[in-house]
Amino acid sequence: MIELLREPFMQRALLAALVTGLAAPVIGTYLVQRRLALLGDGLGHVAVTGVALGLWTGFAPTWTAVAVAVLGAVAIEAIRDRGHTSGDLALALLFYGGLAGGVMITGLAEQGAVTLQRYLFGSITSISISDIWFTLGLALVIVVLGLGLLPQLFTVAQDQDFAKVAGLNVRGYNLLVAVLAAVTVTVAMRTVGLLLVSALMIVPVAASQQLARSFRATIGGAVAVGAGAGVGGLLVAAYLSEEHDLTVAPGPAIVLLALACFVATWPVGVLLRRRQRRRRPFPALPTDEHLVIDAHDHVHGPDCGHPAIPHGDHVDYVHDGHRHAPHGEHYDEH
Repeated sequence: MIELLREPFMQRALLAALVTGLAAPVIGTYLVQRRLALLGDGLGHVAVTGVALGLWTGFAPTWTAVAVAVLGAVAIEAIRDRGHTSGDLALALLFYGGLAGGVMITGLAEQGAVTLQRYLFGSITSISISDIWFTLGLALVIVVLGLGLLPQLFTVAQDQDFAKVAGLNVRGYNLLVAVLAAVTVTVAMRTVGLLLVSALMIVPVAASQQLARSFRATIGGAVAVGAGAGVGGLLVAAYLSEEHDLTVAPGPAIVLLALACFVATWPVGVLLRRRQRRRRPFPALPTDEHLVIDAHDHVHGPDCGHPAIPHGDHVDYVHDGHRHAPHGEHYDEH
């Protein structure tokens, strides 16, 4: 095993796994916050068409995959923003059209299923120096933008009405997240494969949420789980293949290790939440954030049509740039 770690191809694979594990959960955290956990899957299927176009035209499949995935991200965000169809339906169109188009174009390019399989399920041990630089460059863009714009992206993901009132370009930031998700898909393409890339984006976030109590802590924990699963899964696959002569693909091993982290943290998270509820069943609000509105010409309720946001032991309603909470015969503003 030690001798294997000294091999250049294994060192490149470890670096790629580490970088991918660091970058993928950053954007995955925003997708989970916006309830778009399956967006990575949809973009992964679209990227299959990009890979096939690269095989057909002779261009590098990684670059054509980036271009097609970004176009798919822009298309689905435009569909969602304009309200022509629901987000679920748009994702379904990406699923079916992207995968079917990729398989068909691969056949036109006279390439076998083995060639396409390297991109569907990953081939991290055959990654080249140029692929490493490609992965490092795109991962750096993802991390810098994802963390550098954290306050703005979190506000847009959490409460779009409030973000609009605050003067943020909601449409632009939503589009940025979609494009970064497409770039993340292509970064992880050679590591875990296009069919499993969404798992590396989402599962570390789900594991981190069990223990974290803030958005920043969630991102930090997700990045740690992603990096650990990336490197650990690769090492587990290499150990089983080298020492026990078992054929274990690194991509599935990485995803399964991330899932194991979620399974391990879930009961701990349940215990922590129960303990917190016993200590503070109703979190107190600061007095300087409690403003009573004597007159309000609108009655808020489940059917009023305004966004409802859970807030401690009550519900706030977003209306005209304010957050109102019914309190007896008057409203509180937060």
